[in-house]
Amino acid sequence: MRYGLVAALSASVVFSGVSFGQASDLEVTHWWTSGGEAAAAKVLAEEFDKLGGDKWVDGAIAGSGNTARPIIVSRILGGNPMGATQFNHGRQAEELVQAGLMLDLTELAEKEGWANFIRPKSLLDSCTYEGKIYCAPLNIHSWEWMWINPNVYKEAGLEPPKNWEEFVAAAPKLKEKGITPLATGDGFQVNGILTVLTAAIGGKDLYLKVNKDKDGEAARGPEMKKVLQALADARSMADPGYVGRSWNEATNMVMTGKAGGQIMGDWAQGEFSTAGKVAGKDYDCLPGLGDHALLDTGGDAFYFPKNSDPEITKAQMKLASMLVSKQAQVAFNLAKGSLPIRGDIDLASASTCMKKGIDILGNPDNIIPSTDQLRAPDEQGQIEGLAAEFFSNPEMSVEDMQERFAEIIESAN
Repeated sequence: MRYGLVAALSASVVFSGVSFGQASDLEVTHWWTSGGEAAAAKVLAEEFDKLGGDKWVDGAIAGSGNTARPIIVSRILGGNPMGATQFNHGRQAEELVQAGLMLDLTELAEKEGWANFIRPKSLLDSCTYEGKIYCAPLNIHSWEWMWINPNVYKEAGLEPPKNWEEFVAAAPKLKEKGITPLATGDGFQVNGILTVLTAAIGGKDLYLKVNKDKDGEAARGPEMKKVLQALADARSMADPGYVGRSWNEATNMVMTGKAGGQIMGDWAQGEFSTAGKVAGKDYDCLPGLGDHALLDTGGDAFYFPKNSDPEITKAQMKLASMLVSKQAQVAFNLAKGSLPIRGDIDLASASTCMKKGIDILGNPDNIIPSTDQLRAPDEQGQIEGLAAEFFSNPEMSVEDMQERFAEIIESAN
């Protein structure tokens, strides 16, 4: 068992409790700060406040998860834990759990029968350590989507692309019209493009061999080379202004006709919805980039750091129960653009793109685990850094990228 830095630091931590003014105030930290994300977070706050007594105190942290997570961890280790905090499904909170810093939700989960309605099973598995449950899954987010503005293509005299190959073929014509073919930002967005291309171009077998089995031979093989060539194509379709651009700014480029499309998770749909855009008319979606209808089952979960105040603990349990309830699941996920973790609720009012996602996830063969579930943070960071270097340097060859990628994969085995 690897405890690492978190466990070493936590050995000296004595929790001082949480200073909220009232014991019934529950500070909730998260990184949902774009328009669509903030609207979805507000839904959760309102649902919690409706229960009466306890109050949601919003602790939004500007920036992506990469910015927020170190702040969240630092507070927990520093003896000033929040009442609840967002992490992604997977191993991001693993060392905090191992160090005994997170509240055990097993009794609540068993009482409410979470295992009977949370799907896929991997979501609850990601919350489980040594047989005990330490987080409440909230939603299913999938990276494997492309969002396009069909009107941009029509105005350029082109048919809207139905897959990645058509998207690449249409790029020169868009450039002639002064339109950026592929809107993106840097950092996690570029790493996300690589992840999506691995599944969409390489297929399920390659995705699992590389990310789950840490197969160096597959990472050096011809199928992975096709993926990295596709990443090189993506590099050539982005505009120089991508550095420092937030993901929702890239989504706005698609909405306003400044770009043809964007590879981004289904949370982008929340931005379209907040702007009043209609799926199938103002924007369209290509799950699996139109090539392989595969979706990962990443997303968000809430953890509850231990504290010394029994009233806060009661409020934590109440929030955990609310997050998985039918009412909260419908209201939140319709606002967020994500899919619910419950298999027993009706989403008749979902958009056509959400319904595409629901249909795909209805077949277990179409589900792949997210890289957050398959990679330790160190491996994830190395691959993100490599992808960023490749994307920013047109002189870096596919062959060089592939060899360095394979070395990271092998070292993680």
